[in-house]
Amino acid sequence: MSSLQAYDLRTEYRETPLGIDTLEPRFSWRLRSETAGANATAARLTVSSDQGSSWSSGWISPTQNSVAYEGELASRTRYTWVLELRDEHGDELEAASSWFETALLSPTDFAGLWVAVDNTYDAPEREFDPPQDDDIPTAVRHVPPAAHLRRSFTVKPGVARARLYATAHGIYTAHLNGKRLGTAELAPGWTEYTQRLQYQSYDVTNELHEGDNALGILLADGWWSGYVGFDARRQGNHYGVSPEAWAQLEITYDDGSTSTITSDDEWQTANGRIHYTDLLMGEYVDARRDLGDWTSPGYDTSSGWAPAATRENDFATFIAEVDAPIEVIDEVSAKSVVIDAHGRALYDFGQNLVGRVRVDLGALAADQSIILRHGEVLENDELYTANLRTAQQRDVYVSAGADENVFEPTFTMHGFRYLEIDGLSKPAALDKVTARVLSSATPPAGEITTSSADVNQLISNIRWGQRGNFAGLPTDCPQRDERLGWMADAQVFLPTAALNADVAAFFTRWLADVRGAQSAEGSFPDVAPVVSQFFYDGAPAWADAGVIIPWHLYKVYGDRRLLETSYESMTRWVDFVEKHNPNLIWTKRVGNHYGDWLQIDALTPRPLMATAYFAHSAELVAKSAAALGKTADAEHYADLTARIKTVFSETFTGEDGRLEGDTQTDYLLALAFDLVEGEQREAAKHHLVEAIEAHDGLLTTGFVGVSLLCPVLSEIGRDDLAYALLETDRYPSWLYSVRQGATTIWERWDGWTEHAGFQSVEMNSFNHYSLGSVGEWLYRYVAGIDQAPDSVAYERLVIAPRVGGSLTSASAHYDSVRGRISSAWQLEGSDFTLDIEVPPGAVATVVVPGGETVEVLSGRHQFTSVLRAAELVG
Repeated sequence: MSSLQAYDLRTEYRETPLGIDTLEPRFSWRLRSETAGANATAARLTVSSDQGSSWSSGWISPTQNSVAYEGELASRTRYTWVLELRDEHGDELEAASSWFETALLSPTDFAGLWVAVDNTYDAPEREFDPPQDDDIPTAVRHVPPAAHLRRSFTVKPGVARARLYATAHGIYTAHLNGKRLGTAELAPGWTEYTQRLQYQSYDVTNELHEGDNALGILLADGWWSGYVGFDARRQGNHYGVSPEAWAQLEITYDDGSTSTITSDDEWQTANGRIHYTDLLMGEYVDARRDLGDWTSPGYDTSSGWAPAATRENDFATFIAEVDAPIEVIDEVSAKSVVIDAHGRALYDFGQNLVGRVRVDLGALAADQSIILRHGEVLENDELYTANLRTAQQRDVYVSAGADENVFEPTFTMHGFRYLEIDGLSKPAALDKVTARVLSSATPPAGEITTSSADVNQLISNIRWGQRGNFAGLPTDCPQRDERLGWMADAQVFLPTAALNADVAAFFTRWLADVRGAQSAEGSFPDVAPVVSQFFYDGAPAWADAGVIIPWHLYKVYGDRRLLETSYESMTRWVDFVEKHNPNLIWTKRVGNHYGDWLQIDALTPRPLMATAYFAHSAELVAKSAAALGKTADAEHYADLTARIKTVFSETFTGEDGRLEGDTQTDYLLALAFDLVEGEQREAAKHHLVEAIEAHDGLLTTGFVGVSLLCPVLSEIGRDDLAYALLETDRYPSWLYSVRQGATTIWERWDGWTEHAGFQSVEMNSFNHYSLGSVGEWLYRYVAGIDQAPDSVAYERLVIAPRVGGSLTSASAHYDSVRGRISSAWQLEGSDFTLDIEVPPGAVATVVVPGGETVEVLSGRHQFTSVLRAAELVG
């Protein structure tokens, strides 16, 4: 019997999604086997609904272990799909199955109104007294309380099925009969709300009771009307001035009858314990205003509750949730506590992270106020918050005098390692203080470890930076007044991110905002969603993400639809740059040209960098056109690419092959994007090495150059330099921050230095992932997990680990769309051992250091060799 087995069955990149509205969903799976050379040669999918409909793909040759549905789908329907496979011998394997459920597929499926706080209800004469000093900072004085929205309804006996669909202009939690629903945090997340608003689906069949029931929504500003970004002229109210919620509860009974409860004029509202709340500023909870079990049936709303305001809802922007929501993905206990000079308790979690805290404060006196502040680092043994700019990251809890007080905010998110608590006579015990880590719940995909504790800490820093900044969208930082979806940050880090986690659904959703933010002329912005006109015309490397990201996702996941959906916007971008730069040197319409952002002791010429990216984007569009079978387009953009490269070489290259600016990033761009050929290419390699040596063997690259640095060095045969840059702890370097105690990647190489202290408070994040793009090199070159240049979805692997530096071992695995790929090597003296795993259906070219190059099929393989002294790169 074959050991071939399908696992990790997914619909639209998600395991058993409860509510989707994709009409032709993609089904995918991974394969594993203990048998060498195992493969699935045919697959058949059968999809059947709980209404009796059925569709079959027939026996087909599966591509990338994925099949697209081609039948009809109905709203509100549970579908089961069964996967049958035949192995390389033609034998049929044991079938595997999964399910998905459709949400609301037609505009006519939606009903109900927006409900919100009615600020005019029973309002007395407006009176305004002079402000008084209190514990509420000016920045949040006018932030509204969280709204409690509630509706009672009656349920008949015999509930067969019940679904709640809900969303908000703002952020919300849904409650039914005293229970909070789902695990999503800060739902529905941030999208370009004017174009797309995600709604969530909840199975509430078991939560309903015969007789009286109560549905509740707790609602706050969030990204809709709260603080977002750093534009002092427009810090809030980007989409609206106040939040509003929508809900549609559908109940089906055993007898086939149905009833629907929607958000309408029967809802009531009240203010409760959350006096104010904001994503950037923090949350103020006043336990004296607690409403009790306000979502329980029979709750008395005769006092303090008012009718909710209603507004029309056309549902034009509604889409079912696309990817995994933000969730609490981990908990970290406080590691230590000290009392600072002002008597405040200062807790260290030992890890810079993103989320909120849960603190058991014990018994407190009535009216006792506890203030919690969050920060990433310390200065003079006190919390350092100057780098937060206008963001507060400050929570407040006011006690009603109860014997037990557990505080955890609901609608805010902080970036921090340290927590300061003020107002307690005795600090809470360490086991009473817990950090709750928030992140988009992207499934893990890869792990890597080495024999170096320092490099392992760097790997950990990269992973934590990704966790903290992949919360709803790929942000630039999680702590100060910004937290925007910066495009260059995302594109340089994506190769690393996609090896750490399965980000297909995450980027599928965000790319819709990228496309939606493209101007009528074809320019992508610097950030998406766009919250300020400052970002409208995109800069080189930033706007180019609209081309680079779809192509890389296609290469990793092999899903043509990821490419097809973005293709038109990709061509429009390249056409836009060409239109405004007919001489093919990109100097016009460059937006906020950031250059090689945050480079150190170097200045890469902006026209050179821009033109390099122009050529790169044109080439990727040509490759995308070819992949999609658009032959004429492929020829057109290939010709454009060739012409740009010729002009680049003629404009920026001197007689000795030295590029204008003579920076490391100059040569990295030229080599990585194949902008120079022949003797010029050889000269560029030589000058790159010189540029490193001229800076005492240290890097000078910023956001743009850093992702190319080690890969290019390895490609030109200088693994020794790549390893030297990796392992040095001199400033500037990756390990310099590790030596300073960093547990995430810093925004700047000089975020803090021994010779200068803190960098500018205007821009100095200690949790940024861009400079962590070296993670790709660790996977691809140190561990050796890669695919051939013309391979898609890891069909043809190249496993070629590079031994070097002080490392004596490295081990990594990556769960590709085909299955697990692993590579583990160990060096004992000159004896080298390599163990690999190749998933079914893939072929691997294995380059064994000090040994032969062989081609192997799927399965586990071991190779040994003896390295000569010259092959031990130091």
